[in-house]
Parts: sequence; structure tokens; C-alpha cells
Amino acid sequence: MIQATNIVKSFGDLEVLRGVDLTVDTGEIVSIVGASGAGKTTLLQIIGTLDLPDEGTISIDGMSTSGMSRSDLSAFRNKHLGFVFQFHRLLPEFNALENVMMPAWIAGTSDAKGRLRATELLQELGMGHRMEHNPSELSGGEQQRVAVARALMNGPRVLLADEPSGNLDSENAALLHDLFFDLRERLGQTIVIVTHNEQLAQRADRVLRMEDGQFV
Repeated sequence: MIQATNIVKSFGDLEVLRGVDLTVDTGEIVSIVGASGAGKTTLLQIIGTLDLPDEGTISIDGMSTSGMSRSDLSAFRNKHLGFVFQFHRLLPEFNALENVMMPAWIAGTSDAKGRLRATELLQELGMGHRMEHNPSELSGGEQQRVAVARALMNGPRVLLADEPSGNLDSENAALLHDLFFDLRERLGQTIVIVTHNEQLAQRADRVLRMEDGQFV
């Protein structure tokens, strides 16, 4: 599902990724761990086409992202990739249902179809009773479930999560971790998780450790 080959990335004189290779199978959950500054988030952003490598190639579900224009990359992300971040990134002026519908609106999906899909996702994630609430009216765990629903809105093949439970208490973190594995069982979701949470990391099919821009 994911093939990253010889990924190199520098910011000025700082070499952040030094020839990283990564293969992730369909339906596999892989966790990436390591100290801050090891290159984990940079690699995740490059896999997710949010940033471009200086060298190397990325292929998602057999489709190479090399040479795509910015608009093509944006459309590719919207259709094939879902993102879950530590700080939710929900839009405060929109309610939970509208936040989940955002990727569908961007893709040009009809309002009726998008609303139905968003409603189903929120109900599946136990948020059916909170759909009309704005982010400020939701707990941290509830906000993160809305963020997961948004990530799943367009039926992506790959879910990329960057410290998804970093802002949650232990109970909500455990619930979120369970949710990831439930998604894999029900949907065959391929998931890559950058985390400092060792409990979450050790539950993954594989744990990859980064040091100084390389896997060790």
C-alpha cells in the first residue's frame, strides 16, 4: 500500500531524513517511534504529500506521487489519504457534522450525499448525539473522534496519524487506540502512526524506531 524509497529531506543545512526506505502492506498498522527531532513527523508529512522530499519517491496503492502538480497532489490527498493530528484541527465556527463534511465539500460531493456519509460516520464512532455541537462544546476525546470521522470521510485507503493521543488523558487515549484497530478489522484500513505512546506503539503490527533521520 505504501512504498517510500530513499527519502532525503533537509531544511537548510539540517539533514532531517537520510535515505529512508519504508514499505507498508495493505491493512497493516505500523508505528514509528523515536526522540523528538528524529524525523518521524517529516517522514509522515512526506508520505502524506503535505511536503515534498529532496530526493526519493513515494507510491500509494500503486500510484506514484512524483511529478504531480500541487493541485493534483491536493486532489490525491483528498481522495486517498486521511489525517489525524494531535491538535484535532477542527474548524471552530463549524459544528461536528460540518467539520466531518469538509473533505466531501472539497471533493465536490453533493451536500445530501456528504451529510448522509458524515452522519453515518459520527454515529459509528459514538458521536451521533453530538453532531450539532461546535468543537468548543466537545471534550478532547470527542474532538479527536470527530477528527477521525473527518479523516475517513472520503473512504481513504491510508490513515496517517501524528501523535493522535498526545493531548488525551489515559482513558480517552485507550479508547482512541482501540478505535484504530477496530477500523483495521472492519475496513481493512492501512494505518501509519507517529507516537511517543509506547502502549500504542507496541500494539502495532510493526514498531519502527528512528534516530537521526534513519530507521535503526
